[in-house]
Amino acid sequence: MNRLHPLLPVAALLSAGMAFAAPTSAPDIPDYSQTPRSKVPDGFKFNLTDLFKDADAWRAELRQADALLAKLDAAAKDWTSSATKMADTLDLISTLNERGDRLYAYAKLQNDMDLSDPQFTGMIGEIQAQEVKLNTASAFLAPGLLALGDEKVAAYLKAEPRLAPYRFSLEKILRNRSHTLSEAEESIVAQMGLFADTPVKVSNLLNDVDMPPAEVTLSDGTKVALTESNFLRHRISPVAADRRTVVEAYWKNVLKYENTFAALLDGEMRKQVALARIYKFPTCLEANLFENNIKPEVYHNLIATVRGNTAPLHRLLRLKQKMLGLSELNYYDVAVPAAPAVRQLYSLDDARHHVISATAPLGEEYAKRLRQAFDGRWVDYYPNKGKQGGAYSLGVYGMHPFVKMNYTGRFDEVSTLAHELGHSMHSVFSNENQPFPTARYSIFIAEIASTFNETLLIKEVLKTTKDDQVKLQLLENFLERMRGTIYAQTMLAEFELAMHERAEKGQALTAEWLKTTFAETYHHYMGVDQGVVKFDDSLAVSWASVPHFYRPFYVFQYATGMVAATALADAVLTEGKPARDRYLGLLSAGGSKFPLDLLRDAGIDMSKPEPIKAALKQFDDMVSEMEAIYERLPAEAKKGTSR
Repeated sequence: MNRLHPLLPVAALLSAGMAFAAPTSAPDIPDYSQTPRSKVPDGFKFNLTDLFKDADAWRAELRQADALLAKLDAAAKDWTSSATKMADTLDLISTLNERGDRLYAYAKLQNDMDLSDPQFTGMIGEIQAQEVKLNTASAFLAPGLLALGDEKVAAYLKAEPRLAPYRFSLEKILRNRSHTLSEAEESIVAQMGLFADTPVKVSNLLNDVDMPPAEVTLSDGTKVALTESNFLRHRISPVAADRRTVVEAYWKNVLKYENTFAALLDGEMRKQVALARIYKFPTCLEANLFENNIKPEVYHNLIATVRGNTAPLHRLLRLKQKMLGLSELNYYDVAVPAAPAVRQLYSLDDARHHVISATAPLGEEYAKRLRQAFDGRWVDYYPNKGKQGGAYSLGVYGMHPFVKMNYTGRFDEVSTLAHELGHSMHSVFSNENQPFPTARYSIFIAEIASTFNETLLIKEVLKTTKDDQVKLQLLENFLERMRGTIYAQTMLAEFELAMHERAEKGQALTAEWLKTTFAETYHHYMGVDQGVVKFDDSLAVSWASVPHFYRPFYVFQYATGMVAATALADAVLTEGKPARDRYLGLLSAGGSKFPLDLLRDAGIDMSKPEPIKAALKQFDDMVSEMEAIYERLPAEAKKGTSR
């Protein structure tokens, strides 16, 4: 679930009813939001029998996996004594992981489609417990491999063809020599998995369940309980007084719990410091980037380049202020759409057409797989009673991916569908071209394929749209997405680094320090001291509602992903087939190389500032285009969102 803070993109504000081409007729968007899942027509639901016939079949598979897991202890005793035994052991672990992925996918997908059914929550717990057992039982891998030594491993790889799929994984373990513990120590650390996620669980419960929502009265007398969904809806109210009331009340309510949230983040940071030191890393940043062979300079380069190029963002915010007719732009105005609203709904047929048309530059093979996704019931489209909100794509090796949507016909959901199908196509191409051990791509790469599709979609739409009001709305919405992905996530990455550095010094993350540091960071990015945005520092508590802080050094990858996707999309559109082939090669490579190497093969060097500067230059050019369109609109058409 997306958390809330002043810069993150939120689907509700991104749509603002935007449209780029009117459907041939008014679409019929069915409403199943209060319909039991069993009553929703099968054609609108993904087919989970592709995974397992039913829960009984799932449980039978779990028992088989448990029986297989019991064989691992025996295999571990002399697994490095020969190339054959090493291959046997790695094949066993790979099979267990592959089966575990399918078991987890079925339980998660069933659970998320109907949160009211406790059966599937229990099943998720069972498979997670099995995962901990597998991680504990396989703790012998790294110590045993390191004891064997580089030369012997190389000889085994040469002698046994079945080891070929594991080459990259084995080389990564050997590379990790100075950060590997003994088998007994690794087993102890693996046991921490039983409770290591307590801080994020408590934070989520507090945000989602236990914190009573604030209640406000709007200017028309309507009383509203500010649940997350109500907050998202009313913070973009056309009435400025209501926006202020809603935003201030929401964050003041969170402030009541700031010390609890601070203690949870402090505990998470201390845990990360402990893990970094246990594994002999000098900093948390290096500990978390090491696995993907990403130098800290990449992280620092992103922050320095974006931090030093906030002028385009400030131009956009000043234009937004002008379009809204405001004497000053307050932080509670930032999320509200400024372009004149042009509302249109899109049927599933419309969405399908636009997604396939926009991705046509990727060729027929890509289009063929998209058609399979639409025709083969890979997608679960509409909200139903008890269904989890939001959207995602879940890849399953040896099986097609599954896409969860909550489609209600807005254009932002057409874009979300393109986004999730980008993830799905990445999984399809990777799974078909890689063995299981190298099929899973890293998080650093994961957001590229999704954002790439969104970029192609918006570029085609802007190219084919003639109506200036529609084009203005399209530009604003895409710039909001870039703002929320590049500028916002880089801001959060800078703040997150400061949290880790403070914890590394042995200093506590108090609520006061968190508020002050977040406010200082927000000031720079949003131009508060230059008068671009007016911000109430006392309400700088949105750090409490960012779950990604419990996944260390995760958020920066949203920014790098969009930067890379922007560069790759531009290359495909300008170069044609050579760039397309490089991009499809990236999708097909899965996790067979380190992410920066995969991107270099695709033509992008993320260790340098040039791709970031190019993306921000594109942002700046689109702001200029927005300004030009707005200036030529007739006065009546400039009456957009109310003030």
